[in-house]
Amino acid sequence: MTKPNGAKSPSSMGPKVLFYSILLTFQYGAQPLISKRCIGKEVIVTSSVLTCEIVKVVCALILMARDGSLKGLSKEWTLMGSLTASGLPAAIYALQNSLLQISYRNLDSLTFSILNQTKIFFTALFTFIILRQKQSVQQIGALCLLIMAAVLLSVGEGSNKGSSDINPEQKLFYGIIPVLIASVLSGLASSLCQWASQVKKHSSYLMTVEMSIVGSLCLLASTLKSPDGEAIKRYGFFHGWTALTLVPVISNALGGILVGLVTSHAGGVRKGFVIVSALLVTALLQFAFEGKPPSSYCLVALPLVMSSISLYQKYPYLDKKKKKV
Repeated sequence: MTKPNGAKSPSSMGPKVLFYSILLTFQYGAQPLISKRCIGKEVIVTSSVLTCEIVKVVCALILMARDGSLKGLSKEWTLMGSLTASGLPAAIYALQNSLLQISYRNLDSLTFSILNQTKIFFTALFTFIILRQKQSVQQIGALCLLIMAAVLLSVGEGSNKGSSDINPEQKLFYGIIPVLIASVLSGLASSLCQWASQVKKHSSYLMTVEMSIVGSLCLLASTLKSPDGEAIKRYGFFHGWTALTLVPVISNALGGILVGLVTSHAGGVRKGFVIVSALLVTALLQFAFEGKPPSSYCLVALPLVMSSISLYQKYPYLDKKKKKV
């Protein structure tokens, strides 16, 4: 089912998209454990992020060459089209990440995690505003179940962490407000990416390349006055790296490409389901490899996630006018 404006219905999910979603779920779920085991404390964060972006660009270009889209790129690509499709979302994501960093320093982990889940709601809202993609009553119920599951998983993750001693005013203006603005920006950027790929027919691989380049330039600019920039000058770019460090870097890069594919083919709302499902995968992997049993919150969240996915998929929005015709 395709909408008149060119946007795909969020309920359409073929075998290929299902495969991408499953891969992304396991990648998201395994990434924290892989990073914890393979990236040493001495590794400079900026060096791993920049390397990840470079790997992402290389992989995306290889995939473009494989599907033949790289050949006609010189004729079709324009700076204005690139800035509209990828530049704006990349800038929004950069601002969002900065706000999240500010918020994380001024909120306890539990409050931060719970408020950060509101991005699922804002993604659905902006998908409706920008792409005119409506949700059925059952799908709205499914989104509510998903947010409840995300909150439960966040509570389980943050329940053992100490409370914050930050004063209420600082907590509001430098913690709560920034994370809520970041959630709004996340929903907006995700919807813009979906609009660019589904309406403007911008290749998800090309968007990955463009957004990685813009993001890398922003990150390089930040190193001029950041502690990471000073550390790179003093110790070198690959300080603390080992052969194992490449494993999470490559995994994260492949995950970035999968995010583009899922957003392009299934939409930003569906990506929200993948991310919350990945929290369950993380809990299961922690139990399998670290012997840490899933919390009671995780066990309650599991049926909620499964029910929300089933509801969202089974009861798509149907236009009554079209149905009569």
